[in-house]
Amino acid sequence: MKKALLALAVVLALVSCAFGAETSWKPTTTVSIIVPAGAGGNTDLSARVFAQYAKELSGCDFIVVNANGAAGSIAADQVRSAAPDGHTFLYGHNLVNVANVAGITDYNYTAFKLGPTFAKDPAQQFYVNPKKYKNLTEFLDAAKKNPGELVACTEVGAYTYYEILKFMDLAGVQLDLVDYGSNSDKIVGMLSGQVDMMPGAYINCKDYLESGQFIALGVPSAERYELIKDIPTFREQGIDLVYPDCDFSFYFPKETPDAIIVWYENIVKQMMENPDCLAAIRKVEMMPYYLSAEESEKHDAEYFNVFKTIADQLAQ
Repeated sequence: MKKALLALAVVLALVSCAFGAETSWKPTTTVSIIVPAGAGGNTDLSARVFAQYAKELSGCDFIVVNANGAAGSIAADQVRSAAPDGHTFLYGHNLVNVANVAGITDYNYTAFKLGPTFAKDPAQQFYVNPKKYKNLTEFLDAAKKNPGELVACTEVGAYTYYEILKFMDLAGVQLDLVDYGSNSDKIVGMLSGQVDMMPGAYINCKDYLESGQFIALGVPSAERYELIKDIPTFREQGIDLVYPDCDFSFYFPKETPDAIIVWYENIVKQMMENPDCLAAIRKVEMMPYYLSAEESEKHDAEYFNVFKTIADQLAQ
């Protein structure tokens, strides 16, 4: 009996090492995942992947609550005012920091307690309609001949806003930045020819790219990712634009206990060991990507400084 108990203790210890520190906390009611985006995009779909596999692994219920608008601040405010009991968290990338830099909010990532990171998307690519432009050179030539006239759709004060501002600065062009609404609105604008350039996540543009309705001008990353290996980087094409990737992390109310954060770290680690979950993340055209809560907070600090530096430089 003693040998059996000792063997069991060893197994439990190994499981604890594999999946993280032990915690006695577990959700006791439905967990609300607050998503600062509408249904159907990469944020929403990857949150639903997490919800599905978190339920399978834990037996607890998770629902995705879409709260789009105001550069993510509507969703963020819901979480800031929620009880720090682990049953409500914000899921997304960069928006908390960008909204602060843009002056939309008076808080950044430090107003939350960071949880783990679950998935990654490359920095949003830039797309054009091939009926208007065949490649980056043609687009830049048109932009230089018609300064301030070519329309680039974005959401003022959001992630893509500073991405386009930095692109304009490095490429030496001036575009007309228009707040165009949802991803579907942007795509309609592109297909109709009313929009000249659209930044977008690969999942939202893949079908149009494959059908020849969109052309990708480039991706602002240091090197090509396997997910979008056929899209050249801007750096390859002579524009040294490297912009933060979209790391999808969990943001909890500030006073959330450490035991709750550990539970979420453990459940995400288990998902990273589950082939079906990894396949589901890849199916929504994203990359499985785990960071601990501590690592996630360090990344947010780095990204916040990047956005602030861009804003400060362009304000001079």
